Amino acid sequence: MPDSPQIPIEFPLTPKPRAVVIGASSGIGAAVSRRLAKEGYVLALLARREGRLQALCDELNQNDEVNAIAYPHNATDFVAIPALFQEILQDLQRLDIIVFVAGVMPLVDVTEFNFDKERLMIEVNLLGAMAWLGQAATLFQRMGAGQIVGISSVAGDRGRVPNPGYNTSKAALDTYLEALRNRLTRHGVNVLTVKPGFVETALSPKGIPPEKAAADIWRAMKRRRQLIYTPFFWRYIMLIIKYIPSFIFRRLSF
Repeated sequence: MPDSPQIPIEFPLTPKPRAVVIGASSGIGAAVSRRLAKEGYVLALLARREGRLQALCDELNQNDEVNAIAYPHNATDFVAIPALFQEILQDLQRLDIIVFVAGVMPLVDVTEFNFDKERLMIEVNLLGAMAWLGQAATLFQRMGAGQIVGISSVAGDRGRVPNPGYNTSKAALDTYLEALRNRLTRHGVNVLTVKPGFVETALSPKGIPPEKAAADIWRAMKRRRQLIYTPFFWRYIMLIIKYIPSFIFRRLSF
């Protein structure tokens, strides 16, 4: 954990907003963190890969000013989350936005039914999100302000052949975010569900760059949107897929 982080001095007329990003060390999480830093946010960044997380914070902390603080954390360490959330609040002094990006998708063979892999996906992708976003929801409801952003996936729109556990984790996350939205909107809190399609990773060159996804997410946050697909055309692809009859859909291999 960081030792006595030196948060930038607040000026009443130009306060710096604060954000927490869980799953910040790579991919969309790192890209969103860079975008928020560019927009003037002071960040608490969390991920389990401590080296990559600290490298990102070092990149964002320039000219002896702390813009990002690293908090090494595994999203499945549910017991630690309430105390860590309070520690972050104390360090940041307040909170405006929380973004949950952490997620795992282990390779699953089409003939494989592996409960250990499925449990890991539920614990990280769903329960980790519920543990963190529930903390933020309590705070934001009391404040009457704030924004929650959850990174889901187009995979949550329908149960497909390749990875039932991943589909399930993202579909459940969609429902949880919708329920948070319905509860918190009346309190002035916005909840944004983000559904990326294919995004470039270190293991796969397919898809859009994470920076493109981050730009779409930032635009949606500014407009206080409630649901986006990135890139936008996935909305129409998934609209078609949703309405394929089940007797046809179950024969497809994608």
